[in-house]
Amino acid sequence: MPDKFTALTPELHAYLVGHSGPRDELLDRLAEETESVAGERAIMQIAPEQGALMALLCEAIGARRALELGTFTGYSAIRVARALPDDGLLITCDVSEEWTAIARRYFEEAGLADRIEVRIAPALETLAGLRGSEPCDFAFIDADKVSYPDYWEAVVELLRPGAIAVVDNVLYDGEVVEGGGGGPSVRPWADEAERNPSLAGILRTNEMIAADERVTSVMLGVADGITIALKR
Repeated sequence: MPDKFTALTPELHAYLVGHSGPRDELLDRLAEETESVAGERAIMQIAPEQGALMALLCEAIGARRALELGTFTGYSAIRVARALPDDGLLITCDVSEEWTAIARRYFEEAGLADRIEVRIAPALETLAGLRGSEPCDFAFIDADKVSYPDYWEAVVELLRPGAIAVVDNVLYDGEVVEGGGGGPSVRPWADEAERNPSLAGILRTNEMIAADERVTSVMLGVADGITIALKR
């Protein structure tokens, strides 16, 4: 097959973002504040085009109940919550009071505080507490990478048939493959378990999702790579 890949230059990326919906003054301010207070950790915030895609997915499936692992300063939560109906609910999980304090302030300003429930606890504890409750229509996994395999298993069980899950950072800054004389090859997750547990978590989760017969999935080169999975 011919190669259909187009490498994104900074100029092309700016063009892409500029054509992914109108500018949002509130989200722009949130992104600027996050960069100011978080420094290098601001990279944990999702890309604008990724947020636009997630909101579109929520609207397309008529999502009413959503789940997010990894709130940070709230950019992705606002994107998702805005795409829910007035009686919708986003449960977002984090362990940081510092970052979620910023998020809560912007949730209030966006008029979404009654649509977003912030739970401060390890994500696996929150997920365990949701068993037996109403199934979710949409889920976003973007928390610590070591626990990604456990997050995936817990999240997919909480989704209704026809629900969508989005998994972030599946390319892990390109480290999921390594070069060599025979061309790039996938790094075995077990080989990375001690050297780089976060990368190992990503690699293992990528393999799990690709082989999971409960979902139909696609991996896309959006931002740091995302996988979109539709529960059958």
